[in-house]
Amino acid sequence: MAKTKTSKRRKALVLTALALAVIALVTVAAFRKKEVIITIQTDKVTRRDITEIVVANGKIQPVVQVVIQPEVSGEITALPVKEGQSVKRGDLLVKIKPDNYLAGRNSAEANYKSAMANRTLAKANLDKAELEFRRYEQLHKDRLISDSQFLEAKTNLDVARASFETSIHQSDQAKASLARAEDDLAKTTIVSPINGTVTRLRSQAGERVVGTAMMSGTEIMTIAALDEMEARVDIGEVDLTLLKLGQRAKLEVEAFADRKFNGVVTEIANSSKQPYGVSSQAAASNTSAQEAVKFEVRIRLTEKEDFRPGMSVTAEIETRSVTNALTVPIQCVTSRLPKDAKPKMEHDGPPENEAPAQQANRKKKEDGPKPLEVVFLPDGDKAKMAPVKVGISDDSYIEVKEGLTEGQEVISGGYKAISKELEEGKRVKKGPPPGKDPKKNTNS
Repeated sequence: MAKTKTSKRRKALVLTALALAVIALVTVAAFRKKEVIITIQTDKVTRRDITEIVVANGKIQPVVQVVIQPEVSGEITALPVKEGQSVKRGDLLVKIKPDNYLAGRNSAEANYKSAMANRTLAKANLDKAELEFRRYEQLHKDRLISDSQFLEAKTNLDVARASFETSIHQSDQAKASLARAEDDLAKTTIVSPINGTVTRLRSQAGERVVGTAMMSGTEIMTIAALDEMEARVDIGEVDLTLLKLGQRAKLEVEAFADRKFNGVVTEIANSSKQPYGVSSQAAASNTSAQEAVKFEVRIRLTEKEDFRPGMSVTAEIETRSVTNALTVPIQCVTSRLPKDAKPKMEHDGPPENEAPAQQANRKKKEDGPKPLEVVFLPDGDKAKMAPVKVGISDDSYIEVKEGLTEGQEVISGGYKAISKELEEGKRVKKGPPPGKDPKKNTNS
């Protein structure tokens, strides 16, 4: 009986142990089944030359461009040019009806002549008064005339001198008026200030135009020297610090889609662009509402082509470059929080009577650690995170200054895995490059 009981106990223990082992195996298998294996692609750390570029959009414009606006108002009586016509410096562009200005010049000329005649008369009266004074002065010394007569002669001399000085000022004023009237008359004829082409014609003969003397004048036409063109592009404030005069650029003009033109940075704006009609003070107060702050950069085209003002252009400005640098595909580099990083804590608000320095320290602690720039390395069937220090980049590759060695294998895809899914110790497996089916026979 005792042996039978002992045998039954042993069987029960063995069955229990087997059941526990089966449960453990099932649990491990279920856990492994739940653990997601991330499919990745890899690449090698290689050495190559990198040139960093800043891309910007803008328009093609002439280097020299003149907007023709009249300085006097009136009717256009002659407009001997057409849009697209070439003109030379000194060629007649516009003639404004001169009748009023001619009459004004004639009137000013008559006033000037009258002022000069008055000046001559005043000079004769002064000479006469001086002679009278000398004679009365000698008679006064000889006690032949009274003191009152002598004082009267002296007063007459002073009056004659003042009259002569007044006539001088009046003649100068009349001369200036005549010069202004002649200048206004001359401004009724407008000639080309440069050698160029009429790129825009806004007015026609017979129209009345407004001069720029008191307000913004009528824009009659635009003349541009099309032999020298430049690209005027808008650069964001972040990239602006990378630009310098003399840097090279490649320019893609939409009208010449199959070509790239060479250019050189010749001018960098010192102040940002602001919308037309908005004052500097208003622009400053609304900076936060603007999408981005832009600065105009001018790039001189070094090649000649049949460019037209206003053509759309995309510029690739070469800013910095390195040779024989360690590089990885740009998508390999991502950011992760340090392993010992703690989540940001919620709080109701700063303690009362907290000093500014304490507020700054508390805010710095609450903000938490900054994310690190990292890459992921395949380590067997798991991912390993490696912090790196990066440098400049181009469209495809980024320079790695610290953290990797040449020939080392790094995870380069896919995008979702690198940007979100991968963490230290995550299980991974190598898969085909995106867009390729491993089951498909490429030779068939």
